[in-house]
Amino acid sequence: MRTERFTLDTNVLLYAVDRNAGERHSRAVEIVGRVAQCDCWLTLQAVSEFYATVTRKKLAPAQDAAALAADWLDLLPTAAASPGAVRRALALAGAGRASYRDGLLVATAAEAGCTAILTEGLAHGAVLHDVRIINPFGGSELPESARRLLFPAP
Repeated sequence: MRTERFTLDTNVLLYAVDRNAGERHSRAVEIVGRVAQCDCWLTLQAVSEFYATVTRKKLAPAQDAAALAADWLDLLPTAAASPGAVRRALALAGAGRASYRDGLLVATAAEAGCTAILTEGLAHGAVLHDVRIINPFGGSELPESARRLLFPAP
């Protein structure tokens, strides 16, 4: 069986370490705990934004944030933004369809073969560059679309 490739936005990574995030923290811990068993790729953008935000907001000491980011880089395949992804992000932002940052995440994920992004930063159910947006924090339970990514049927 072929599993669906997806990526995580920075907010999922942040909630995984933010113990003050309540239910979002619990759900993000569940998500991050599952990604090694899935076809999940991380963008270098999300890992970089994670480190910058965690240290700026003092959610963890810099050394701990760096160690966690390094662990994710060792555990999961990664995708870097290409010049083409930057151009597509600029086009999305210029058209008002996404912020530049979100557009770059989507374009990089698409180039890496991802068909979905787990994020609360974009509209749940939207499709940009053939990448579905799934908000794992939108309801009282993990949405079925996210559950299928994280717990693929045998």
